[in-house]
Amino acid sequence: MGVAVAAAALVSVVGSAATPDRTGSVRSNGRLLVVGYSTAGGLATALHGGAVVERRFPALQAVEVRTRVAAATLRRAQGIRFVSLPAARGAAAEPAVALALAGAAAGGEWQYRATHEDGVPDAVLRAASSITIAVVDTGADITAPDLAAKSPGTYNTRSGTTDVADLNGHGTFVASIAAGSVTNGDGIAGAGGDAQLLVVKAGANDGTFTDVDEAAGILYAVDHGARIINLSFGGAGTSAIERNAIRYAIDHGVLVVAAVGNEYQMGNPVEYPAALLQPVGSNGAGGAGLAVTASTPAGTRANFSNTGSWVSLAAPGAHVFGDVSSLSLPTAYPRTALPGSVAGLYGYASGTSFAAPQVAGAAALVWAANPSLTAQQVAQILKATASGGGRWTPGLGFGVVDVAAAVALAESGRPGVLLSGTRVRSRVHLTWSGDASSYTLTLATDGHTAKAVLAATDRTSTWVTLSAGHAYSFTVSALGPGGTANAISTPLTVSVPPTRAKAGTRP
Repeated sequence: MGVAVAAAALVSVVGSAATPDRTGSVRSNGRLLVVGYSTAGGLATALHGGAVVERRFPALQAVEVRTRVAAATLRRAQGIRFVSLPAARGAAAEPAVALALAGAAAGGEWQYRATHEDGVPDAVLRAASSITIAVVDTGADITAPDLAAKSPGTYNTRSGTTDVADLNGHGTFVASIAAGSVTNGDGIAGAGGDAQLLVVKAGANDGTFTDVDEAAGILYAVDHGARIINLSFGGAGTSAIERNAIRYAIDHGVLVVAAVGNEYQMGNPVEYPAALLQPVGSNGAGGAGLAVTASTPAGTRANFSNTGSWVSLAAPGAHVFGDVSSLSLPTAYPRTALPGSVAGLYGYASGTSFAAPQVAGAAALVWAANPSLTAQQVAQILKATASGGGRWTPGLGFGVVDVAAAVALAESGRPGVLLSGTRVRSRVHLTWSGDASSYTLTLATDGHTAKAVLAATDRTSTWVTLSAGHAYSFTVSALGPGGTANAISTPLTVSVPPTRAKAGTRP
């Protein structure tokens, strides 16, 4: 992504001399591998041949080891589920050069107004104190006024200590946007109201980290009470350790929010873990979490942001305002004066990295408004109330998050239903999601009376074949226990152009 990471040193075969490990002690060299096991015998195999355990993940039945045993040999052994090299993960931030002036032109902390955070009732902001947002990132400068006021919990996945000093700066910026204090009378207002903050530092001081660091951070956050986990990083491809960690969070009722990445102008790749939360091909419907792209002050997609069928929704990510780590380089995060501020450092930055924590904060407010909601219902509400009005596009997903509208819908107790679709020549692929045990899909052709295509079905996707030269309007109704519709999607309109006559034939 925009800020590259160089984790190759973690996955290569090192030389013959002994080298310091992550804790500073000296261990024998070898190759770093992640090994999943299914039996005690499999674990013994993973530790065979003098392997040194770097980290254990009992909840995932996996270990990270430094070993001279070949990966292929381990893969063939009984009781071994998977073997992989750690995969690099990079922060989803764009370079911050010259963004201070651009951000100032956008009007200070414009993101707070653009997401209608200023329309959330004060009681909901206060009630968010029952929700913990975990930011798994490069750490945080917990002396920053907006973070210090939250007295955040802290943990370092590499050292096993509470030291989360942020020399990179990325994590501080993300944490302040997600959960910076709204009551300390200084600095910025975070998106999560009075939500509690858990800072989990993953990786090295230079900001480099891997999918293994990510997994360690997710496990710690889940096991220490986080209801929402923000992941503002990613990379090409996924791994068993990453998938299992995401699944662990989902199985524990946690809402995971991730940035989609900033490589649109470099091939627009699918990036993980975001695509694990909103699967490729889903067109924003369903999914296990939220994949967030970046928007501009005009409400359009930021030109660096990735697009595709795996985008859930958007949030401000171009020239947003946040807290700057006092330990970061000014060239990476330029400082901008904040009138009236008596302490702390502030600045502007761009990237889907900084869009995701706004959605994480919004989720905390939705949960505060209705604590009975599930993680998937919170995600559904955020999509249904975004600026797209229930319509999905590959650029902005269901649109820019509207926090006030989401809170209002959560308080009403009616999560709604979403429908999206993609036409492929004369066929359309429809996907939908909602808070229901069954659905009815209806179709109206050229404005005529709608007819049921699927009635009282538990399916959430289908293909429909269309005829050329007609306009079609689809809706999905979410059915309650008695079979009555308790929510209806925004109509999805699809047109198929007339077939062009071939040369030499009559029309």
